[in-house]
Amino acid sequence: MDAARKGEAALSASNYEEAIQHFTDALKSNSSAVKYYINRATAYQRTKKYPEALADAEIAVVLAHKRATRELIKDAQFRRAQQLFFLERYADAEYVLGIVKKLDDKEKTLPIWSSKIERKMQELPEDDERRKVTTKDVPDVQVPSETQETTTKKTETPSVGTPAVVPKPIVPTPANKIKDDWYQSNDTVTVNILAKGAPKDKVTVDFDKDSLSVSFPVEGSGAEYSFNIDPLYAPIDPTESKFRVTPNKVEVTLKKATLGTKWKALEGDRQVEEASEGSSTTIPQHVLSSKPAQDSAPAYPTSSKSGAKNWDKLVVEDLDDKDEIEGDETSHFFKKLYSGATPEQQRAMMKSYQESGGTVLSTDWSNVGSKTVVPEPPEGMEARKY
Repeated sequence: MDAARKGEAALSASNYEEAIQHFTDALKSNSSAVKYYINRATAYQRTKKYPEALADAEIAVVLAHKRATRELIKDAQFRRAQQLFFLERYADAEYVLGIVKKLDDKEKTLPIWSSKIERKMQELPEDDERRKVTTKDVPDVQVPSETQETTTKKTETPSVGTPAVVPKPIVPTPANKIKDDWYQSNDTVTVNILAKGAPKDKVTVDFDKDSLSVSFPVEGSGAEYSFNIDPLYAPIDPTESKFRVTPNKVEVTLKKATLGTKWKALEGDRQVEEASEGSSTTIPQHVLSSKPAQDSAPAYPTSSKSGAKNWDKLVVEDLDDKDEIEGDETSHFFKKLYSGATPEQQRAMMKSYQESGGTVLSTDWSNVGSKTVVPEPPEGMEARKY
């Protein structure tokens, strides 16, 4: 087990030759461990040793079928399909990928590999040998017999007082080793930040219509990881986008603003239009239950260094020279303030106003951009959750 854990750590750290050696040592103790063959096949693939990777994947398929474990069969067949692709056996790869689809048609990377194989098949002449299927569901390969050590372990009775195996804590991926990938469906684009041990409570993800920003500290190193895409290939709907943090990655799901649009890349080279008056300045309904103070108008919280402002007074002063006002005075004032701000100030205003339920309005992006703005109701009012 120690060799297997070392192999997994080396594989995660991209030390593939070291991982191959550790999994080889692990298989000496347990020659029927399907996962060890799949992991060693992965390491062989990363070092472009495709014949060795295919051999391990096919042994894994046979052993997984013997165990009749659906998840292991799917993982082994998927790894097998990839090696067949790299060895230019495209029809065989397509056939095996069909097996994977039957086992789990929701496997996230299936569309990517299907597309790769389809492109290669289209490029082949009609009489090309690579168009012919020469493989079977379960390959005819000889699997190693169980070692004496493995057999002995199965029949041994654990001794009384044997300490429980405590899993090792997850070692955070160093900042310079963190990788990312992405894939898409008709409705969404999913971005994976492949970072082990990312702290759930310290991961910051900022969605904007045209950009994405992800940042978090790498535990134990003092380093800060940052991932920024600006502009994105196409606009997204920030309100429908989301993210989650798992022990092995940060998964960000972006909702496409125009469903069905096919992204050719994650980052675009388009010109991003600045927000104009009326396009995104609609003020959401107030979420406060009113308990008005009778003596004076409420002083709303602000990030201004000069202190709190009486917004009602400012509205009146701004409108003194106006003969006709369209809509209520407060909305008119906010629209005027928004339209006269820089793009960064507009972004700060919308983020602070929406996240605080209309109780905080800030134009300082450096202050509100990296945190969630909490409600700060005026005196005599209280925040209400819906």
